[in-house]
Amino acid sequence: MAKERKGFFQRFLDRVEIVGNKLPHPITLFAILSLVVIFVSAIISAFGVSVEHPGREGEMVEVQNLLSAEGIQYIFTSMVDNFIGFAPLGVVLATMLGIGLAERTGLISACLRGFVLSIPQRLITAGLVFAGIMSSVASDAGYVVLPPLGALIFAAIGRHPLAGLAAAFAGVSAGFSANLFLSATDPMLGELTIQAASIIDPAYAETMNIAMNYYFIIASVFLLTIVGAWVTEKVVEPRLGEYKGEYREDIKGLDAIERKGLIWSVLALAVALVATALLILPPDAPLRGEDGGIIQSPFMSSLVPIIMILFFVPGLVYGIVTKNIRNDKDVANQLSDTMSAMGMFIVLAFTAGQFVAFFAETNLGLVIGVYGAEFLQSINFSGIPLIIGFILVAGFINLFIGSASAKWAMMAPIFVPIMMQLGYSPEMTQMAYRIADSTTNIITPLMTYFAIIIAFAQKYDKKMGIGTLISVMFPYTIIFTIIWTLMLIVWMVLGIDLGPGSPILYQQ
Repeated sequence: MAKERKGFFQRFLDRVEIVGNKLPHPITLFAILSLVVIFVSAIISAFGVSVEHPGREGEMVEVQNLLSAEGIQYIFTSMVDNFIGFAPLGVVLATMLGIGLAERTGLISACLRGFVLSIPQRLITAGLVFAGIMSSVASDAGYVVLPPLGALIFAAIGRHPLAGLAAAFAGVSAGFSANLFLSATDPMLGELTIQAASIIDPAYAETMNIAMNYYFIIASVFLLTIVGAWVTEKVVEPRLGEYKGEYREDIKGLDAIERKGLIWSVLALAVALVATALLILPPDAPLRGEDGGIIQSPFMSSLVPIIMILFFVPGLVYGIVTKNIRNDKDVANQLSDTMSAMGMFIVLAFTAGQFVAFFAETNLGLVIGVYGAEFLQSINFSGIPLIIGFILVAGFINLFIGSASAKWAMMAPIFVPIMMQLGYSPEMTQMAYRIADSTTNIITPLMTYFAIIIAFAQKYDKKMGIGTLISVMFPYTIIFTIIWTLMLIVWMVLGIDLGPGSPILYQQ
């Protein structure tokens, strides 16, 4: 029997998987890129390339040679500082102290299960997508909890379990950059964006904050929930057809102790929110700005510890009530386990920190930004086509490199200055990147949790493989990308701020 011929897209994704698997680990990749920056700086410096600093009229900037005596001294004397000073390192670790405790005590899982299991059947699809989107506040917990739960619920109510798994997976992964709350992703990407913006305009970078996309990601939750439910019920589920398998499991709801823990954790969160509000809302509150405002204030600079506390407190209370925490040693052990899980990120921060610092020290980002912007202007590539083109480029890169922070650490020093030169704010560039990164997560075999999702799906379809899962998820990628990009374009045309004090356009 002749072997069925694969379609063009399937062959393309097969090639993506092959090429992606041959790429070095992101840690190694950043080490290689650091060496590339060192040698490229020497070559370009030898040609005497210089540009006028866009923020300082008349000031010429040259590429600094890192293979000169001064450059070599810089490499060795700054290595530790480059690691410690890597923008996302401290904010991510601090945020994860709170989020990690809430996750390890079981609070996050209980919240997700309790929400999904309480939804009426007619709203279950939208509820799964919504819960998946919201799960990004707990980093990767949603990948483990929601897809198998979605499949189980759909099977129990007579619908195709893979449609339930797909709806949850789409919410968790394709909707990763939408949320009603700030998550660990916001400070992680935000600090890189601020650092990249300082290449062109340090004064502007000082006015930025990690909530720079907050208004847009809130609105995105509702749009993606509606779109995700529609794609599931009108496209994915009809294509899957009737489920004829026999695999079933009992749906485990919340037990009495979990419900009690949730009640007390909600009360604890309410107390923490009131205490936080008292530090912000009164006219003479200590976290208000000198002018009495909030946007440029200590509050906006304190978002990371506030996020940490608002997760830590209810997580701690939930753990105490459910007996997952019995003493301070349990708290210390769970926090230690959280930091242990961040080991890969810490090592990545060392090599990524060198790359980012070397790139800034050599002035390569500034030079590329000026020349890149001039080239795009010369071919009249700007406005909406520019934004769409950037989203497509970022989405394509995401097929090969799964880590959002690793990609943005490489891309931000190049694209943020270029887009600023063309009149688009760093906040706008970051949001366009987040759309591209999120929507293509579910079709790249190199995404960390892709194999786990396949394992969940194989309970219901033994033949499920990479190609089949990608074909199921591809409609979400296409429609999410189109709708989300259109939303960003409408936002851009209307000139609405993306977050507190975060405009669409950049003006020096």
